[in-house]
Amino acid sequence: MKILIALAFVGILGALATAGVFMMRDGRDGKPKTGNMMRALAVRVALSVLLFACILLAYWAGWIQPTGVPVGK
Repeated sequence: MKILIALAFVGILGALATAGVFMMRDGRDGKPKTGNMMRALAVRVALSVLLFACILLAYWAGWIQPTGVPVGK
C-alpha cells in the first residue's frame, strides 16, 4: 500500500510539472495554444481522486488502520 501511495504522489507531481511546462511553452512564437496543460491538470485531478478512493477503500477493507497522534498522557 505504501508503494501505491508513493507512486500516486510521484504521478501527481509529474502531471503538475508537465502542466507547468506546457503553460510556459504553449502559445509562444505565434503558435496557437493547445489543450495539453488542461489535459495534464485533468490527469492530476484524476490521480488525486483515485488516490483518495484507494485510501478510503483500504481503510474500509481493514488493510490500513489509523494510528492517531497521542495527546498528552
